[in-house]
Formats: sequence, C-alpha cells, structure tokens
Amino acid sequence: MAKTVTFGEIMLRLSTPSYQRFSQAKQFDATFGGGEANVAVSLANYGLEADFVTRLPENDIAESCIKDLRSYGVGTGNIVRGGSRTGIYFLETGAVARPSKVVYDRAGSAIAEIKPGMIDWDKVFDGADWFHWTGITPAISQGAADVCLEAIKAANRLGITVSCDINYRKNLWKYGKTAGEVMPALVEGSDIILGNEEDAEKVFGIKPEGFNAAATDGSIDQKRFQSVCEQLMAKFPRAKKIIITLRGSINANHNTWGGVLWNGNTLYQSRRYDITHIVDRVGGGDSFMGGLIYGLKTYGDDGKALEFAAAASCLKHTIFGDYNQVTVAEVEKLMGGDASGRVSR
Repeated sequence: MAKTVTFGEIMLRLSTPSYQRFSQAKQFDATFGGGEANVAVSLANYGLEADFVTRLPENDIAESCIKDLRSYGVGTGNIVRGGSRTGIYFLETGAVARPSKVVYDRAGSAIAEIKPGMIDWDKVFDGADWFHWTGITPAISQGAADVCLEAIKAANRLGITVSCDINYRKNLWKYGKTAGEVMPALVEGSDIILGNEEDAEKVFGIKPEGFNAAATDGSIDQKRFQSVCEQLMAKFPRAKKIIITLRGSINANHNTWGGVLWNGNTLYQSRRYDITHIVDRVGGGDSFMGGLIYGLKTYGDDGKALEFAAAASCLKHTIFGDYNQVTVAEVEKLMGGDASGRVSR
C-alpha cells in the first residue's frame, strides 16, 4: 500500500504530572507531539507506511524528536533542517469541573520561519497516495500557510488524496490574518474534510440549527450535523467526504464521543462511546483522523472506516501523551463490542 505523508509542526510537550496545576509543578513530563505527527504515528502503529514532514533545527532536542518518531516507525527522511528552535507546549491536565490548559511557546520556531521552495514536494510525494494537513499549520505563520498551500497544490497535481482537519486554534492566529481569510484556499484543495462541532462555525460560519456547543450534558443529536456536512460540501465541491467528530463534555474526565460521515448520499453515524475516566484527551481528534485514514485505505467502506476511527479515538483517551499507541486488533476488538477492559492473560 502506498505511503501517507503528513506535514506540520511537532513540539516538545511538557505536562504537569498527577493533575497538578502549573503553579504547583516542580517538574514536567517531557514527550513530543503535534497534530500531523500524531496522525503519522497512528498509521505506523497500524502497519501502514507514513512519513512526517516538518522543519527542525540542528540541535539535540530536534535529534531526540526525530529518534522518537523513528521509534514508532514513522519516516523522517524528508524533514528539512534549519532555524534555531523547536516549539514547545505546556499542558496542565484538568479534572472534573476544572478544564485542561495549554500554553504555547512556539514563536520563532523552525517551522514558523519556513518559506516556499524549502521542501521538494515532488520528491516528498514519490510513492505516496495520501497527504494530510491540519488548520494548525497555516495558523503558525504566513510562511507555514504558504508552504501548506504549496503542498496541497502539488498533491492535487499528482492525483494524491488530500485530507484536512480544520482544527481551529484561536490562540495561534496571531500574525495578522484570520482563519476565515486563509483557510478557504487550502480547504478547497482537500478531498476529505474533518472538523468538530465548533470548527465549521468558527472558521466558516457554518453551524447546525439549534446547537449549543457549550452544553455539558453530553447529549448530541448526530443527525443534526448532516446540515453542516451538506453546507461544507456545497462550499468545497472537491470534497468527497465530510466528517464531524462529536464530543459531549460532561466534565474534564467524562466525555461522550463519536462521529458522523457524509459522503454526499448517505450519513453514517458511529457508535457513541461513554468515556468515564479520561487519562489524556490531547490528540483525541488526531487519533480519530489516523483511524479514519486507515479505515478508508483498508476497508473501502465508509461506515466501517468511521467506526474504526471512533473506536481508535476512544482508546486514545486512555493513553498518556499525544500519540495513540494501540493496535488494529485492539481497535477492532472494541469495534466488535468488547469494552470490558478485562485483563488479557
């Protein structure tokens, strides 16, 4: 099977241990993570060939990051080197009524200073049939947005499937452009579009009638989102599938989770998961996207691909760190209805 290429920023993640607040922490747990890298790790865990492309400096932190990616089987041969620093994000994990907090320290990172022409996309896409990007990348800087568009246009020219996760992050759009100004030109080159209940509204002004994103009872009418899918497909006619992830937030440790997929003819609805003891929800959407790409490439069945994505992401909520370190067998077991958590002996 041909490889999948993902492009974006990977960061050093520094998280407080044991639900501590930033003001309490005397040390941090250090790992790596970032939306597109998380997707690549998921695919590699499932046995598919996945390459991650970014820009990193020539220093020991960047080398540790590359070694970490390689340890999961992710291809790193097309990472370009330059710049002076790797981005960092700090995570304070919330509990019950206290939400998690993220503080970014990524200004002036190597990828924030990337420019068109630094990456040979024809070389990168040799042997690839899928390219994935997220709305986080064009939020970093004008240069990152320009290179992301450069990649999408190259993929379109080469007949490569392009998927995107809208992934709106209000705290990142700081360089003078809004998501609404930048994102349409990128999304219009995408074949598969993923978003959550807020992304379509925040970026494109599209929302389901009568939906309150602030509701916390965990109940969501999945059929209501067909209108969002139809509006997105009308706005971006290249798109063949629109997927909406549906998170009902009861509290920081207890969420409901699922998704819907619209292929222009049929609305598929995944099983609804009740996740009562969340270990780490960061990377939940990325694990969904990784599962979706795997499902679409492997099963050739939209409904089954959606169920794989939802189950994979449900399992990710039980795993510390950005990466979803689960196997196909574990995901398919949950898809089959085995959620007992019994000890495997």
